[in-house]
Amino acid sequence: METIYITGHRNPDTDSIVAAMAYAALKNALGERHYQAARLGQISDETQTVLDMFGAEPPQLISDLRTQVRDLDYDTPTTLSAAATLSRAWQAMKADKISALPVANEDGTLYGMLSAGDIANYDLNSVVDSTIGEIPIYNLLSVLEGKVLNAGGELRDTLSGEIVVALPACRKNLMNYTKNSIVICGEQPEVIRKAIENNINCIIVCQGEVPHELLDLDSETCVISTPYDAYRVSRLIWHAMPIATVCKRRDIACFHLDDYIDNVREAVLKSRFRAYPILDDNGCVVGSLSRFHLLRPRRKRVILVDHNERAQSVAGLEQAEILEIVDHHRLADIETKNPIYVRNEPVGSTNTIIAGMYQEKGLMPTEKMAGLMAAAIVSDTVMFKSPTCTQRDIDVANRMARIANVSLEDLGQRIFSATCGDDKTISAMLQTDYKEFHIAGHDLAVSQITCMDSDRLLKRKEEFLSEMNEILSRRHMHVVALMITDVLLDGTQLLFVGDQDAICQAFHIKGADNCAFLPKIMSRKKQVIPMLSALWG
Repeated sequence: METIYITGHRNPDTDSIVAAMAYAALKNALGERHYQAARLGQISDETQTVLDMFGAEPPQLISDLRTQVRDLDYDTPTTLSAAATLSRAWQAMKADKISALPVANEDGTLYGMLSAGDIANYDLNSVVDSTIGEIPIYNLLSVLEGKVLNAGGELRDTLSGEIVVALPACRKNLMNYTKNSIVICGEQPEVIRKAIENNINCIIVCQGEVPHELLDLDSETCVISTPYDAYRVSRLIWHAMPIATVCKRRDIACFHLDDYIDNVREAVLKSRFRAYPILDDNGCVVGSLSRFHLLRPRRKRVILVDHNERAQSVAGLEQAEILEIVDHHRLADIETKNPIYVRNEPVGSTNTIIAGMYQEKGLMPTEKMAGLMAAAIVSDTVMFKSPTCTQRDIDVANRMARIANVSLEDLGQRIFSATCGDDKTISAMLQTDYKEFHIAGHDLAVSQITCMDSDRLLKRKEEFLSEMNEILSRRHMHVVALMITDVLLDGTQLLFVGDQDAICQAFHIKGADNCAFLPKIMSRKKQVIPMLSALWG
């Protein structure tokens, strides 16, 4: 069943991670399709603390939604052994309506590639060459639907030699065969006797009986009977050869399931093959790819939660099919090819919206999921002190806490103490809740750390500013800012580098030392980004 990914934004916070998990759980509980919660970055210390509190595992990590080989409707033909006959390979091609098929070793790894052109070329060469190489006798019996009639034949493992047709109409050939011949005849006792007495390699009797007295002769000749006529036998012998004698083994272009279609197209344009083997992670053959499979690739399908901005979403989103968006941020720049379901509400947490969707569907979240959602709401609303917080957030958080039998105050205490321990590096703290924005031609990054003791973090101010200047230079930003939001002070210590005049003008501060306290400023999306948007817009 096709997987539909539900993912939050890059550098995910607790609300983003839990929203993906909760919405996937809701979708799967309704039995619609197979939904998989995903994340686009490492789990922060705060989020890991929340997951550990309720015994939950983090979602699957994905880094790219570009179309891969595994997303294509590639062929899955019968994969034959190199020892199988050309006849069986040709029948498989006709049955699967393909012009080439992969050949595998016993362990499933790639041996070579066999095409209809390889078989045709081999057939044409057989017209002018009457001598055939070593054929396993089991292969020959299989192709001719034949059986060995005498004891001498049972001692043979392979056959080879010049093919001679010795029918009555071709009497001139009676004396042309030698000991290394493979003679094809009908019910002709004199020919059979001569062949056995001369110990030739093999005699194939077509649509006829062999006298018992001839079979009792002491001879190394292999006597085979077949229900086919001589003309058909003369062609089928060549198709009894193992695939290994004909298939290509060198310079084979192959692809893996995880290869991206962009790279596959480029490789295909540089080659002349009609089909390409597809391998899994272990190098085993799983199918074959033709050029027409690249014309209309099946795109990955995704639902976005807690964001609707391309810069914050997964790489390769332009090649994916967006099915839904559930968010509580401003509308940004994501475009879709078809109409989709969008739910965007002015609340403090995406999980508040998803909790409402549980109620609308008549489904009660599990105790674990309710606890996770309560923690996410507390985190994203900064213990209900953020200006984005609504009464609905408070009501839903309390309801989820009752279901999970937890205290919101205890949740808040543990959440806001998890991200800024003395053992954390400056880089790790900056990346905990880091987002980039593009506003009116300006690129900026705003990171946020929510804590209950901002003074302790401000002692490391110079370290923060140094790391922020590094980001400013490396990412070519106009502004890099850090919000150290203090729950107890009900405000934010703002550190910033880059276009200082813009920051000072936007927030009406002096900021001589790249730092200022912003009372009542708790929300990045509702208080900081709108101020900068108004300045540059």
